[in-house]
Amino acid sequence: MIRRTRPISARVRLLAAILGVVLLGLIIAGGITFFVQSERVLANAQRQLDGFVSTVSAGGQDAADLVAAAVPGRTDGTLALRGTTVLATTPAPPGLPLAGDADFLADLRAALDRGEMRGRLDTGVGPVLYAAVADEDAAIVQAISIDQRMELVTLSTLTYAIAGAGVLLAVGVAGWFVTGRLFSPLRKLRDTTDAITIADLGVRVSSEGNDEIADLTASVNSMLDRLAMSVAAQRQLLDDVRHELKTPITIVRGHLETMNPADPEDVVETRDLGISELDRLSRLVDDIDALADVEAGSLSAGVVDVSALTDRVGELVEAIPEHTWTIEARGRGRIVGDHDRLVQAWLQLADNAAKYTPAGSPIEIGSSDDGVVATLWVRDHGPGIPPAARHRVFRRFDRVSTRRGVDGSGLGLSIVDAIVKAHDGHCTIADTPGGGATLTIHVPLGGAHAPTHLPTPVRAGDVVQQREATG
Repeated sequence: MIRRTRPISARVRLLAAILGVVLLGLIIAGGITFFVQSERVLANAQRQLDGFVSTVSAGGQDAADLVAAAVPGRTDGTLALRGTTVLATTPAPPGLPLAGDADFLADLRAALDRGEMRGRLDTGVGPVLYAAVADEDAAIVQAISIDQRMELVTLSTLTYAIAGAGVLLAVGVAGWFVTGRLFSPLRKLRDTTDAITIADLGVRVSSEGNDEIADLTASVNSMLDRLAMSVAAQRQLLDDVRHELKTPITIVRGHLETMNPADPEDVVETRDLGISELDRLSRLVDDIDALADVEAGSLSAGVVDVSALTDRVGELVEAIPEHTWTIEARGRGRIVGDHDRLVQAWLQLADNAAKYTPAGSPIEIGSSDDGVVATLWVRDHGPGIPPAARHRVFRRFDRVSTRRGVDGSGLGLSIVDAIVKAHDGHCTIADTPGGGATLTIHVPLGGAHAPTHLPTPVRAGDVVQQREATG
């Protein structure tokens, strides 16, 4: 078997999907954390500026004195301005070096002239948030560096990113081994199924664990068991058919080889014998076809009244000569199944009983039910069936006895058994008191399968042909 290679294996695709989900989760979690922390830092800066404005507005002191009294932090600075001239500033370090930034001072003066007492400006150390309190003489301004306030958040985010990369790597390594173990049974299953051939259906997949893959393995093994049984049954059927075909072919060939073309009587006898053997072959093919239809589930579904079914079979068996037929009992239940196939199976039992029962002997049929199972039976008074042979009378091409010269395909009772099994039932054989055999069909009431295809119905005229078949 040539296996088409794939550019990306299922293992890699599964692992990539897992890593993609983990990466997306890390990004979302890190983004949310960064956003929340950033907003918190900016909110703290705004509260500090609010406190500065409140303090300066309530102080009533000289601007230079207020600036001189201010204690700067590492991320902020305070200065007093008159125009663009710095009157006083907090020392840097530790505060921000804002007094020597001419561009910042010009931008700040322009903003104050526009009346913007709060805002954001760019400086040599990055963007800053500022707040100002101005009077006619001077303005006092405090500025806070955004970048420096965000250093801790940025460091935390970088640390999170490094840790996330480590987690992603660990998940990738662990996922590679886990997916390898996960797909290992599937690879074994693939290799095993590749090794199975029609000549060797005995290979099975080892099943370990109790997960879904183990259930899949068990299902595959069960499928292989059914396939092996089906192939074995087909082989057995072919062997049986080959064996059955040899006899009529040998007979016809032998008579043709020994026939005297100059003797009209010999020609007629050979012709009649050949036609008879061909008719037997035709019946064999018909029986094989019927058996295949039944085993393939080619049945219809309907409600079958047991009493009416009994009366119908009683009418049909009257066409079988040399015997007196009696209906002894009638059941009252109903079967969900194929009426015509049930008639066919019951008639086959009756025809089989007629062949193995001496001419003139009575044969009884009847039915009954116990509320759960319906029984359809045929009771004859012939030689009976030995107990040791009862297990094989329903086999294909198996004949218990040919002492009376009964001829047929050997598929009659096999068809009966197939029909009954298709209705969730079974067949039994018992002795008839006083001698003979009683063959019984057991079918559940209202619990049969619901097949999908309509069969060929059995007609009263078919009984004559069915008498040629035997079990």
